Amino acid sequence: MMGVVINMLGGGRALVMCDDHKERICRIPGSMKRTIWVRAGDYVVIEPWKIEGEKRADIVWRYSRVQADVLRRKGYLKGLEG
Repeated sequence: MMGVVINMLGGGRALVMCDDHKERICRIPGSMKRTIWVRAGDYVVIEPWKIEGEKRADIVWRYSRVQADVLRRKGYLKGLEG
């Protein structure tokens, strides 16, 4: 599921607006936290939890600015913008 980071909450967590128009508190796994930085405004791929999937998720992938521009041109980010 795609989403855009609205706000960083601290402690390896971020508030993400998902493409189903729900806000979820997403955890940044330790392996990802050490290698890349997630900031507000970044487009991410999330995986909702099996329990509390409507409220919580894990961030699986962060798109770079160039990758996000390509996705925007191809129309994959229509539900997340505006």
